[in-house]
Amino acid sequence: MKKAFITGVTGQDGAYLSKFLLGKGYHVIGMIRRSASSDMIGERLRWLGILGQIELVDGDLIDLSSLIRLMGTHKPDEVYNLAAQSFVATSWQQPLLTGEVTGLGAVNMLEALRLMHPSARFYQASSSEMFGNIRAPVQNETTPFYPRSPYAAAKLYAHWMTVNYRESFGLHASSGILFNHESPLRGVEFVTRHITDGVAQIKLGLASELKLGNVHATRDWGHARDYVQAMWLMLQQDVPDDYVIATGRTVSVQDFAGMAFAHAGLNAADFIRLDPARLRPAEVDALHGDAAKAAEKLGWRAHVALEAMAAEMVDADIARYQRKAG
Repeated sequence: MKKAFITGVTGQDGAYLSKFLLGKGYHVIGMIRRSASSDMIGERLRWLGILGQIELVDGDLIDLSSLIRLMGTHKPDEVYNLAAQSFVATSWQQPLLTGEVTGLGAVNMLEALRLMHPSARFYQASSSEMFGNIRAPVQNETTPFYPRSPYAAAKLYAHWMTVNYRESFGLHASSGILFNHESPLRGVEFVTRHITDGVAQIKLGLASELKLGNVHATRDWGHARDYVQAMWLMLQQDVPDDYVIATGRTVSVQDFAGMAFAHAGLNAADFIRLDPARLRPAEVDALHGDAAKAAEKLGWRAHVALEAMAAEMVDADIARYQRKAG
């Protein structure tokens, strides 16, 4: 039985990846950090019905000693580094923490592997936010980076250090430059889930408006369930490499909101209110990915259509509020 070690196991991607790997017969070990809200830690895993099937272990990306201990104890076949301070807006408020966790944390993980278990295959969760102020209308693996947030800068450091450890120490280390990927398990602070949660509240009479920031920003949105398969495929290759993972379709925040409201039988224009407080200090106006390399070398492509994903998220949020109401 293969062993997979996942940091960020309780997040959206960690939960879907865990379910995917369990379906392939893996023993899944998930690292969690100590939290005062420990009763909520496994909510996404519980939602997928897999909480009891995962071995949860204590550790923290900013504590190298814990990573060394875990790599030496468990010696996993594959390591997926998904943990991060991953909310872009927060990274301006906590830039040092973001740099320490999202940037240096990845290097701690790489160093623990190099010292204790260099034969493991390593996946780094890179981000399309690294492209930032885009240098080309469509972004692929050769497009120059121009990060526009502390989060993106930290991700870029982790990305290049992954390349460095691959080239310097021969680690089987790959990075997935994932464009935006969403699901009913997305945190409500992210714009897509903020929208579908708002639609659910309005549909049920719990709210009368939805506040949004830059509705003209465009993103390449896919489903997290599709994207975690790409992570696994990267670690099955003989040669490690970096891959853009995207749908190749870009729509605006306003268009996504329109899809979500329409699914609930509502007109978005009747409820959306622009809120300057939700604008970023430096905006990434457009992201549009080219995943041709992943299609050719990994055989990967996105399957879930954007409209279907928006509908799934709205339905899940409506169901959540209905359960709360009893």
